[in-house]
Amino acid sequence: MSETTSKVAALSSMRLPRDSELLPPTPLVTVRDLQVQYNAEDGLVLDGVNLDLFAGEMVALLGSSGSGKSTLMKSLTGFAPITSGSVKVAGFDLNDLRRAQLRQLRASAGQVFQQFNLVGRLSVLTNVLTGGLHAAGPFNLVGGFKTEQRTRALELLDRVGIAHKAKDEARSLSGGQQQRVAIARALMQNPKLILADEPVASLDPKLSDSVLELLRSIAKEDGIPVLVSLHVLPLALRHSDRIVGLKHGEMLVSAPTATLDAAALGVLYDDQEGEDGDH
Repeated sequence: MSETTSKVAALSSMRLPRDSELLPPTPLVTVRDLQVQYNAEDGLVLDGVNLDLFAGEMVALLGSSGSGKSTLMKSLTGFAPITSGSVKVAGFDLNDLRRAQLRQLRASAGQVFQQFNLVGRLSVLTNVLTGGLHAAGPFNLVGGFKTEQRTRALELLDRVGIAHKAKDEARSLSGGQQQRVAIARALMQNPKLILADEPVASLDPKLSDSVLELLRSIAKEDGIPVLVSLHVLPLALRHSDRIVGLKHGEMLVSAPTATLDAAALGVLYDDQEGEDGDH
C-alpha cells in the first residue's frame, strides 16, 4: 500500500464529531438580568443577576447575610417574585408558568436545607420515601408505598452510607447522618437540579467535608447541577467547580474555582458585618 493510500485509509477511519459534540453544552438553568423586589417600599434584593448551571457541576454560591443568596435560590423554584428579567429551569419558563407546571418544576428540584427538615418521629426509610410523594398516586398518599419505591429508597440510603439506619427514627441520628437522609430524600424525587441552602452550617468541619464530597459526587455521577450556598470560603474552594458571589444583590464573582482564592473572594465580604439576615 502506498503512503498516500495509507493516509487516505487512516483519514477515512477517523470518526468525525457529531453535530451535538460541536455545540456548546446547554445549561439546565438560565437566569438573565434578574431583578427581585418583594415590595415597593424596599429596594431590590437582586439586581441584574445572570447565571447558568450545567449538568454535572457543583456551583458554590457565596455572599454575606443580606446579599441575596437565598432569594436567588427561591427564584429558581418560583418562591421569589421575578420583578424583571428571566428565569428558565429544566425547560420551564418561570415568567410564564401555570400552577400545574409550577408543581412539576418544584418536584424536579431536590432541596437540601440547613435544618434537615426531617420528620423526627418517622423512620429514616419513611423520610426518604416522602421524597417520592409527588409521583406516588392515591394509594401511596394514604400511607402505603410500593415495593419498588421501598427498594429505591433503600438503595439511596446505601448510596449515602446509612442503609443500616433505615428503621431508626430520624431524630435518633447525628446531624451529619440526618443531612445524608435529607440528600437521599432529595434524590428520591429523581431531580433535575439540587439546591442546597447552607447544608453544612450546623455540622463540624469533618462532617461538612464529607457531605459536600457526597453532593459533588452526585453532581458528577448523575449529571445533576448542584447549587450550594456556603459561608465558609475554604469549603467552597475545596468542593466546587465554579463559584458565584453576590454582594448587595449584585453578582460580583462568577468564575471557575481553580482561578480563585480567598483574596479574590474577599470583595464579597467588605463592609458586610452587622447586616440583617439574608432574604
